[in-house]
Formats: sequence, C-alpha cells, structure tokens
Amino acid sequence: MPKIIRIGTRDSELALWQANNVKDQLDNLGYETELVSVKSTGDLVLDKPLYEMGITGIFTKTLDVAMINGGVDIAVHSMKDVPTQLPKGIIQAAVLKRAATDDILVHKPGLNLNKELKNQQTIATGSLRRKAQWLNRFPDHKVVDLRGNVNTRLQKLEDSDWLGAIFAKAGLERIDLKPENHIALDWMIPAPAQGAMVIAAMQNDKFCVDACAKLNDAESEVTTRVEREFLRELEGGCTAPIGALAKIEDQKIHFKGALFSLDGKQKVMVEKTIDLNKNYQFGRKCALEILENGGREMMRKIKKVLS
Repeated sequence: MPKIIRIGTRDSELALWQANNVKDQLDNLGYETELVSVKSTGDLVLDKPLYEMGITGIFTKTLDVAMINGGVDIAVHSMKDVPTQLPKGIIQAAVLKRAATDDILVHKPGLNLNKELKNQQTIATGSLRRKAQWLNRFPDHKVVDLRGNVNTRLQKLEDSDWLGAIFAKAGLERIDLKPENHIALDWMIPAPAQGAMVIAAMQNDKFCVDACAKLNDAESEVTTRVEREFLRELEGGCTAPIGALAKIEDQKIHFKGALFSLDGKQKVMVEKTIDLNKNYQFGRKCALEILENGGREMMRKIKKVLS
C-alpha cells in the first residue's frame, strides 16, 4: 500500500490555502496526501504582542512536535515564521516559488492618503519590523499592536478609528482578500523570506524528502537562504526589527538589508551585489557589516528591552 503523506498545517484560512497548494502539487505528481490541521500558540493567544511570547517558532512549534511524534509527515509554513535554526531531525525539504514580497497599507476607504499621512495618525501592526520602519518614516504617528489571522485583522481595522493597518501583500492575494483601498509600501524592507512558503520534513524520511524536493524552486531557495543567513547572524535568537530582500537578476544577487531601533529613530543599512555563483555566506557577510557599523550596540539595546 503506497504511503499517504500527511500534511500538517495551522487551521487559519491562509495556512490552509498554503497547505492545499502543496497538497495539489503533490497530488498532481501522483502522491497520496491528506491534511492534518492544528492550532499553534500564536493563533490561540491574541492578547499579547508576539515579541512578548518568544516569537521565534511560535507558529511552527506545534507542527514540529507533531512531526517528531509521528502525527504528521511534513509541515507547510509561511517561511518568514520559521526559525533560522530548525529543530534537530527536521530539515527544509522545499521552498516553493516565491510570491510578492511587499508590505501594503490597507487604509480606510475614501481618504486623501497623501493629506492624511501628514497629520498625526494611528497605524496598526503586530510586527516590530513594520512598526520601526513606519516610525522611521512617520515619527509623529502612533503604532498600535494588531494580532490575529488575516481575516481577524481586517475586521479589527474596519471596527477601529485607525488610519490603516500593514499586511503582507502575498497573504492577502493568496486568499483573495486584498481590498482596493490599499497602497504599496515600496520603501519598506520586507521580512526575510516574506512571500515564500516552505515545506519541512523529517530528515530520515527519504520518501517525503524526495517527494517535496520535486516542488523546490531554485531561485526562491537561494534568495531566502541569503536573507535568512542575514537574519540568523544579526538576531542571535532574539527578535528584532530586521528587514532583508535578495533578488536575482542577470546572474547576480542584489541584496538590501537593515536593522532598526525599536522606536525607528536609528537604522543601519547595507546594499550589496554579488555574482550568483559566489553567494556562499553572502547574507552572513552583509549582517557582519551591519554589526560592525553600529548594529552590535543596537542589538544589545534591543535585547535588553525585550528580555
């Protein structure tokens, strides 16, 4: 009897869309699959900012445990939620072709946004990275915490007196929820691996590892690896306002990364281009440049506040 690949997923609409996308691709390759959904701590506890809950792995830990205990065979995640250090025995089996990397501001309809942004406003986001970059650009604004799945956050925005809330474009597009009343934040550096989906599997499960490898997108794998190397070297296990984006054009990797202070008043940036075939530890080297140019002291202060 052929093995059925049990696909673990969170049970939010976006997570289920992502898991079903993987399911469809594996089904089309002739594999038998089934979905197994679980709730993570990040979905259950909505009254605390993520950084207070030890953000690293909060959306992936439950599925990690399910895999290690044999309850599921593979897990599908938004790659930006996945810790840079995977648990022992679990490997990255595939990075799917990446979607849009941008952040967008969903705002109340019928506004002259250029005019409104010049006034003191309230913006919502649960992300330290988005908050710091917003305050760096609009220091007079107030940024409030926003938690919950995409649908919940959109409803909270509708029920609020905020000007708008910040979302990942890819997430809204995947479940066809992107409102017309939005603007692209093309100046905001996305989270490392934003817009990418990743499949995790047990290292010793050759059948599932081989199956998932057929879904891997080589370009997305390289760009997300560079961004996550950058993140891993900078954060050292601590969450911080870090943005990173790598793009491949004409056999070159173009990278932009930044570390911000929590209040957005300080930032250290790096922009570099390297030949695609010379990318070994490129993300780490970019992170070391940030650390040497003031980032190390900034990270020390961030860890002190968040610890």
